[in-house]
Amino acid sequence: MNKEFTPASRPTFKRTLRRISVISVVITMTIIWLLLSVASVVTLKQYAQKNLELTSATLSRSLEAALVFNDAVAATETLATLGKQGQFDMAEVIDRNHQPFARWTWKPKNNPDTFNTFISHWLFPVPVTHPVWHNGTLIGEVRITARDNLIGHFIWLSFAVLTGSILLTSLVALTITRSLHNGVVAALQNITDVVHDVRTNRDFTRRVSEERIEEFHRFGQDFNSLLDEMEEWQLKLQAKNAQLLRTAMHDPLTGLANRAAFRNALASLMNDSPAKSSAALLFLDGDNFKAINDTWGHAAGDCVLIEVASRMVEFGGKRHPSFRLGGDEFAMILYGVHSRSDVQKICSGLTHRFLQPFNLHNGESVTLTLSVGFALAWENESVEKLLEQADRHMYRIKNQRPKVIS
Repeated sequence: MNKEFTPASRPTFKRTLRRISVISVVITMTIIWLLLSVASVVTLKQYAQKNLELTSATLSRSLEAALVFNDAVAATETLATLGKQGQFDMAEVIDRNHQPFARWTWKPKNNPDTFNTFISHWLFPVPVTHPVWHNGTLIGEVRITARDNLIGHFIWLSFAVLTGSILLTSLVALTITRSLHNGVVAALQNITDVVHDVRTNRDFTRRVSEERIEEFHRFGQDFNSLLDEMEEWQLKLQAKNAQLLRTAMHDPLTGLANRAAFRNALASLMNDSPAKSSAALLFLDGDNFKAINDTWGHAAGDCVLIEVASRMVEFGGKRHPSFRLGGDEFAMILYGVHSRSDVQKICSGLTHRFLQPFNLHNGESVTLTLSVGFALAWENESVEKLLEQADRHMYRIKNQRPKVIS
């Protein structure tokens, strides 16, 4: 079964990289410490062996006279003199008959160290032996054993120096590694932040900053080039979407918002209680537009519709948005009106705007009267009732107005 990671339990790259670097340094330095320790012990053993051999050779020359004259006391004094200098732990002289001639043993003041004794016996399982010669004749031999505490002291000192050096080296290695890793993590974090911002916030203007590491720098440049292409693609897509939205929500002839935008605006108005309490709806319908179309043609009719839309926009501005519902049917939503008389004054002013003749751009001009009906938003509970009341009022006005063509 695969382990599932939650965002809280998922390790970060920085933490993982740091753990890997620490573990790598610890394992590497431990292996190096073991190898150097073994090498140090072997080297120490060889050095101590040579030192004991040199000491035994010196003793053999010093004991030559004592063996020739059979002076055991002098031999013992010679052994004691060198032994007290810490050269060996035990020394024994054997005569030519293989009988003990003299012997000296170091007697420590404190109890012997078991570890030192073990190390000494491990390094030197048998005493170092050197013959004693006189005029080319073998007259005896010297046997000496290394001192335990001296060997232990060298080993402990070697381990201490070696361990200190390894720890210092490990600290330096970790510091350098962390510095290098911080550079890698910073570069990846920079790229990750940009990617996350682009994916989450769709901010295609973000770019990866320059990096000191060559590979990340090249990667950042390639990624920035990709972002350039994505940003250009997004801008084109946004422009296309805006164009499609405008086409879907606006009348292509007059540029006014169309019926779909009108329904959305009414729905938002009726769902907004503060706005609804001071808003009204106007319906406008041409009284003699069909006659203009039939008399002067559709091009002339289009000129009239465009001029109607222009006069409505000039009158209402952004405060009172205008809409074309189709044909010669228009609508306007009034905001900031608080009484029926306010709405009637606006209707009167709007009707007055259409008294001026319309230029057909063919040397002719015509007049177009508009029937304006209104409904107060705060008197209606739904969009349908608001539309029904405005439409009914508009047709009542139209039926009262005579049809005139000029």
